[in-house]
Amino acid sequence: MSTPTRQRAPRMSPAERALSIANAARSLALEEGLSAVTLRAVAARAGVAPALVAHYVPSMDVLIARTFASVVSAEVAEIETLLDALPGPRAQLGVLVRTILDGSRDDVTLVWVEAWALGRRNETLAAEVRAQMDAWQGVIQDVIGAGVAAGEFETEDPAAVAWQLLGMVDGLNAQALVRWGDTSDRGSLISHAVEGMLGLDRGALDAPGA
Repeated sequence: MSTPTRQRAPRMSPAERALSIANAARSLALEEGLSAVTLRAVAARAGVAPALVAHYVPSMDVLIARTFASVVSAEVAEIETLLDALPGPRAQLGVLVRTILDGSRDDVTLVWVEAWALGRRNETLAAEVRAQMDAWQGVIQDVIGAGVAAGEFETEDPAAVAWQLLGMVDGLNAQALVRWGDTSDRGSLISHAVEGMLGLDRGALDAPGA
């Protein structure tokens, strides 16, 4: 009786192989969550032996942290590009809230939620989570700070408002993963809370001109 043989992986340069493994881990995380990024699963996705994955990454903790960073930093960069095309802080804040709460990024939300849990035992991942949280707070704080400078928003602490907004967004998005509460209009729920924090009229961030 013959035993099936593993198909030999195509030859790649070390840089190409490392990129192939990183891409395999990233696609797994987006499709199935960060917890799906295991040595065997990444190897199967990349079409190589587990030993080859182990050869190219310092540890699975590092690979998981790098995978998380790749997914989240891409989202931050996408949002920054979107905001740069908008005319002012009020428009930017309104679009930012609606975009990150519209349900189209639930795959990224799952990566975040699992990273918070897995980071308890993976300090490399925890450090990356903190760095990416700082990056997100920085994006929001910059928009709010610009709004204060332009006389559009009222707050003495843009950093605190950004921190509160980020916490609310994370909470509602996490709840939506298990379909708890009204998940259809997350953007308006948060917008009205933020309007109160910034001295805006109710509905100001929902208006077309926002």
